[in-house]
Amino acid sequence: MRTPEPAPVVVAVNGTAAGLAAARLGAREAVARGRPLRIVHAFSWPGASSDDPPDFAGARQVANQMVRDATETARRSVPGVRVDGRVLEGSPVRELLRLSRTAGLLVLADDGLATLRHLPLESVLVQTVSRARCPVVVARGVRPPAGPLLAAVDGSASALLAVRVAGAEAVRREVALDLVHVAVDATAAERGRRVLAEAAAVVSGIARVRTRLLHGDPAATLVRASRGARMLLIGPRGTESPGLLGLVAAHLLCHGACPTVFVHGSAATAGVPDGKLPTGALIS
Repeated sequence: MRTPEPAPVVVAVNGTAAGLAAARLGAREAVARGRPLRIVHAFSWPGASSDDPPDFAGARQVANQMVRDATETARRSVPGVRVDGRVLEGSPVRELLRLSRTAGLLVLADDGLATLRHLPLESVLVQTVSRARCPVVVARGVRPPAGPLLAAVDGSASALLAVRVAGAEAVRREVALDLVHVAVDATAAERGRRVLAEAAAVVSGIARVRTRLLHGDPAATLVRASRGARMLLIGPRGTESPGLLGLVAAHLLCHGACPTVFVHGSAATAGVPDGKLPTGALIS
């Protein structure tokens, strides 16, 4: 009987320097997890126009080159990584969501959203982070990993799932785990301590766990905290988020200072078609 292949680490690339940074991060994660790496680029064929006929051969050549460049970057940065590259035809959002159903981890490039006031509904990054069925990590910069893992908690089921994943990552990496809750004022501090205690109980078997109660605006405070972390893990929706991406998660998607993992683990988007984001999220 054939042994099933481990769920791969999947990296989506787009021909940018940020995409190559994602390939390097994906290669490190794949080797550390003992999983294969799959680098993909998804695109739709150029549409027909009487004035400018579509260049199908050229589009395919450009897509193939993107994948080849990223694959070679992964091999050079992490020798020994098992990597293959694929060009996928179709909507990038639809293809990435399909891959997320069988991937162990999906790695995407930072899409330069920090300069925008609103999250664009058409962004592949926004829609994939909001809808994926596996954890999605957004690569940030080229600096080597350092500092503790950081898990943001707010008492939601989504955040507790992120804590469980963060705990497993801390054990695998043999690093410290910081559980962080941000209280907006002194009145909310008592609830914050209860939230942290509940989160700590989820990872009670891990030795190097610290709880940190911070004060201020949650989004801005977590961005500052992320500057000293090797990776930040967060649930995509908080306790009072009616949409698919909470305001704090949206802010961290754009402004996080370290690789940021949006942890999915259930069909939270049941009843909503893949690739559709019903409401925009304000970046405050």
